[in-house]
Amino acid sequence: RRSARVRLAPPAAAPAPELLSALSRHWELDDAAKQGAFLFRPHRPTYFLPVKYSNRPNNMPFRTVLAQPGLGLDAVETELQLSFKIKAMEGVFGHDDLDLWFGYTSTSYWQAYNDTISSPFRETNYEPEAMLLLRTDYSLAGFRGRFVNFGLVHESNGRGETLSRSWNRVYAQFGFERGNLAVLVRPWYRIPEKHREDDNPDIEDYLGHGDLQLVYRNGRQTYSLLLRDNLRRDDNRGAFELSWHFPLYGRLNGYVKVFSGYGESLIDYDHIQQTVGFGISLAEGI
Repeated sequence: RRSARVRLAPPAAAPAPELLSALSRHWELDDAAKQGAFLFRPHRPTYFLPVKYSNRPNNMPFRTVLAQPGLGLDAVETELQLSFKIKAMEGVFGHDDLDLWFGYTSTSYWQAYNDTISSPFRETNYEPEAMLLLRTDYSLAGFRGRFVNFGLVHESNGRGETLSRSWNRVYAQFGFERGNLAVLVRPWYRIPEKHREDDNPDIEDYLGHGDLQLVYRNGRQTYSLLLRDNLRRDDNRGAFELSWHFPLYGRLNGYVKVFSGYGESLIDYDHIQQTVGFGISLAEGI
């Protein structure tokens, strides 16, 4: 007597994981991207450029220190940036689409190969900020509007007297995406200071009133373009920065950065130069 065979239906395939966009992962815009509060996350790129060349080093702020013949800044230096953010609160004021973030970025420029002046750090910029992020979902010219970020940012170089540079701003950053392309538009307003306490009263003439950033990702390669302009017909000034992240080994990425214009650092806000740097990146950021 033959026993009856029972055929079991094959197990149902697990649903494909949701593919999250770069903006969603960076700002946790979808439920699947949320990781909770009080965790360190990348903010802006974290990188080290052991070699960076400038066609026009800015000796002017240090003219009293470098007054002796033969002293001056090297055209080749190194650059280091560390940047992170922390989500402090989800659902601010009971609004599920509103989150509070805090971020911090420091960027250091090191005359590492300049033995004649004892290889100093010529400039370090410190940039803490608070951000209230509102998730959005609308269409504009074929792009999806993902968030509006309301921020308060302080930036300074922590120095005194003639080398002191600082400013405070409020901004609104609008984030859009279409496929692998993200567009970030950020107008800002400088908080006025008393004239006698203002280290750089004309900084907006050089750094303008906002910036525009385009970020395109192709697999593990990322291309970024940052633009600034003071939007003046007369005395027009601005800057652009191009960067390229590409895989090297494991999670380690190569990083190339090209800058042209005014304000690569605060001490250089009114100085025009072109630089190119090569190094490694540990976190892409936005």
